[in-house]
Amino acid sequence: MKKCLICSAEIKPFMSFGKMPIANGFLTEEQFKDEPFFKLDVAFCESCKMTQLTELVDREKMFHENYAFFSSTSARMGEHFKGFAGFVKEKYLPAKDPFVVEIGSNDGIMLRNFAEAGIKHLGIEPSANVAQVAREKGINTVCEFFDEAAAKRIVAANGQADAFMGANVMCHIPYMHSVLAGIEALLKPQGVVVFEDPYLGDILEKTSYDQIYDEHAFYFSAVSVSAMFERHGFELIDALPQDVHGGSMRYVLARKGARKVSAAVAAILKKEEALGVGRPETYERFRLNVEASKAALVKMLKELKMARKSVVGYAATSKSTTVFNYCGIGPDLVEYISDTTPIKQGKFSPGVHIPVRPYSEFKAKYPDYALLLGWNHAREIMANEKDFKKAGGKWLVYVPKVEIL
Repeated sequence: MKKCLICSAEIKPFMSFGKMPIANGFLTEEQFKDEPFFKLDVAFCESCKMTQLTELVDREKMFHENYAFFSSTSARMGEHFKGFAGFVKEKYLPAKDPFVVEIGSNDGIMLRNFAEAGIKHLGIEPSANVAQVAREKGINTVCEFFDEAAAKRIVAANGQADAFMGANVMCHIPYMHSVLAGIEALLKPQGVVVFEDPYLGDILEKTSYDQIYDEHAFYFSAVSVSAMFERHGFELIDALPQDVHGGSMRYVLARKGARKVSAAVAAILKKEEALGVGRPETYERFRLNVEASKAALVKMLKELKMARKSVVGYAATSKSTTVFNYCGIGPDLVEYISDTTPIKQGKFSPGVHIPVRPYSEFKAKYPDYALLLGWNHAREIMANEKDFKKAGGKWLVYVPKVEIL
């Protein structure tokens, strides 16, 4: 039996996705022989209600000097983070000398909004290549992992912060108690934690199993976030659903009794109770839904191959690694993956080794079908790809169900 990462209760997986490579580990042909794998199992803790991975990959294998994700590649996310920064500025920052810290700040897409407003800020980014991009933009960034020791160094150099922020990063951190102890040390008495991550409720409702991969150690709900932070003297004071990354939740927390609790907290907890977020049978039903989705996608791709139709993957996402490896989809069913990120082009997808080619190839010769791997950016992508549709191209999607659009 495994131990829960939050409360140490015994847990056992409700589902195994089998042997899995590093999700964002796009690689060259020469690297195939040394490619690392791990077992991707996911469990639900009945004690503290946290959904989590049971086998963890060393953080240095995922976040390093060649990390292949830059937040600023999405214009829509740029707008989203501008709104996120505005939300924190307007609701939670004092008028005098505010100080904001962001964990996993990537290339500075969020913090640039504070930098431009002349607000004191600090980004904590462990991937050296993206941290350097942020610094080149004039955004104060240190390259390290955040924990209790890092928090104390920050306070010694800068004083305490008014807000600790994160976007799609808290769920990446298995050593959560050191992070929460760090937050305790870092924040002023009235300080707030504001972070958002993919929401477990959406994963369950949409069968978006591709959100489950090595970087995501946790799958948060309001009930599990509340229980986790309570152990460190904080309470959930607001919860706001976000229409990004396939469905996310923005959580706001403060020291217990320091700030008023929004009515939204009780409302979301009630909704989660109805959805069954805290019940084991919900996860058994999810497993069956995932298995059905896998069968439908493989069947569809095999039928298209039999009909001699060309199928190309669109966007070399981390999430697609789970789909391709769990479903056993390789270059025989998906010819290549089109992607605009230079660091991924000319490489191969993790595990199944589908070639990643420049977007220019997709534009030069449209395939019959594009498998939408970046489905969480569907609105932005489809608005940009009207010519593909005009040329007779069709989109193949698998969330919330397998279908041709």
